[in-house]
Amino acid sequence: MRKTTIPVGLAILLLCSFAFSQDQPGAKRGPSTPEERKRFVAIVHQLEKTPLDPSLSSDVAWALQWLEDIPDITVTICWAPLGHFGMEQYPYDSRIRGQFVLGMGAALIEHQPRQADAIYLAGVESALRTYRSILKSKPEARSEVLDDLLAKRDDGTLRDFVHDASKACEGNESMARNTPNLR
Repeated sequence: MRKTTIPVGLAILLLCSFAFSQDQPGAKRGPSTPEERKRFVAIVHQLEKTPLDPSLSSDVAWALQWLEDIPDITVTICWAPLGHFGMEQYPYDSRIRGQFVLGMGAALIEHQPRQADAIYLAGVESALRTYRSILKSKPEARSEVLDDLLAKRDDGTLRDFVHDASKACEGNESMARNTPNLR
């Protein structure tokens, strides 16, 4: 009788300690899997096409949480490459900002850029694709700042703008993983 209670007690102790370690703020999960990366990228591209689709809410929540949790893909957030976007009232502000963050994550998976300004540029471009999709269904939802960024993209100066703006982001590691609420 004693032999069966010791292993059961030990098993309960191990399970409790494992569950406790999972709830700890410093506890990390393992690296992302190929299937998760594929799902994440698919969600990002779908959001660029249909950013206002309410059926994507759970996918957005998953993508943001996944990007927050995984240790092998780190997005440092700095809003400077979006210009003065935060200074204007825009009804889809959180969607654009969130797409900026998710777009950076997708770029890291798809293209593995090494320069921060290339990562920020990918985020801005993803946000601009999202903005254009919003305008297709809501033409009145214009943003002066985003229109200005589109003009920079069209005249070939967006890369230089993002490069210069990203200089304000250097040393801004305190903002890392500060993902916006898109839910």
